[in-house]
Amino acid sequence: MISKETLDFLKKLDKNNNRDWFQANKKEFEKAKEDLTGFTAFLIGEGSKFDPLISQVMPEDCVFRIYRDVRFSKDKSPYKVHLGAYVSPGGRKSMAPGYYFHLQPGRSFIAGGKHIPDSAELLKIRNAVAKQTDEFLKILANKNYQNHFGEMRGDKLMKAPKGFPADHKAVEYLKLKDFMASLELFDDKFITSREFPAALVEYLKEMYPLVKFLRKALS
Repeated sequence: MISKETLDFLKKLDKNNNRDWFQANKKEFEKAKEDLTGFTAFLIGEGSKFDPLISQVMPEDCVFRIYRDVRFSKDKSPYKVHLGAYVSPGGRKSMAPGYYFHLQPGRSFIAGGKHIPDSAELLKIRNAVAKQTDEFLKILANKNYQNHFGEMRGDKLMKAPKGFPADHKAVEYLKLKDFMASLELFDDKFITSREFPAALVEYLKEMYPLVKFLRKALS
């Protein structure tokens, strides 16, 4: 379970995003980080029952740092006002297709797939979608998948990418620049409820066929 105190810490950090306050409340941060790390361990344990490739990843390797890189940003706030974990083979640094959990008061969400692939990866994914179209569309048409995630959103090209026919039946997906299923989780009471952990595992399970398809495309 996600602790209400973790969300409370993030709310306070949003209002006091400075080093003096953070240092004075470092113990609260450590508790919040430990809370998310423990929850990530739970996700790995339950998720590995249907996605064995994540079974060996350590939760500490999935949780992102809270410190912002402000070198090239106009916003010099030193800390993120959310916590996040990316569960995939190799953890957050591998960026292999996997699952992302974003924890932020009133703005939490989950996502699964491949976020912003580089040009070589994008070509591989597009080729897989173009060649295994029926398999890809079947994944997206699944009733539970549609009910929770709907259509893929994100930046896309105006026209079919070079080398792909404009009349391809999956052309709208071929135009995409990343391939993610996502679900907004804005209800903080749900996130801190006893029902949430099992529900989140079920969401990841529904994302798994897409994640598996993308891993195969990139292998």
